[in-house]
Amino acid sequence: MTITLNDQDKNTLRTAAYGAVSLIAAAASKPHKVATDGTIALTSATGLVGHVLNEKSKGMNLSGKTVAELADNVLPALTAAMTLLKDQAPAEADNFRSTVVLAIEASQTHLGEPSPVLADMARKITGALDAA
Repeated sequence: MTITLNDQDKNTLRTAAYGAVSLIAAAASKPHKVATDGTIALTSATGLVGHVLNEKSKGMNLSGKTVAELADNVLPALTAAMTLLKDQAPAEADNFRSTVVLAIEASQTHLGEPSPVLADMARKITGALDAA
C-alpha cells in the first residue's frame, strides 16, 4: 500500500521532528552539539518518515522567540503527526515515534546524565507523542 501525504502533512511531520530536536537543544548546555546529533538521527530515518524528513524543509513552523513559543508550535505538531500517521500508516506512526525518541536520546549521549531541565523537556516531547 502506497501512502501519499500532502504538503501540509509533510510540514507537520517535519515541524514535529525537527522541532523536538530544537526543544531539546534549547534545554541543553551545549545546544549546537545537541542539535547536530539530533538532526543526524532524524536524517538517518528510513521508510516514509525518512523520506519526508529528508525532503527540503519548506514550510516548517519553528518560529518563536522563547522556548515556550517554540513549544506552542512543536508539541501540538508532535501529537498531530502521530494522529495523522496512526490514521494513514500505523507502522509509520511507530517509525516516527521511535525516530523522534532516538533523536532525543542521540542528543543526550555526550552530556552524560541529563539535567533536570533536559529530562523534563524529553518528558514533554514523549508525552505529546503519546497523546495521540
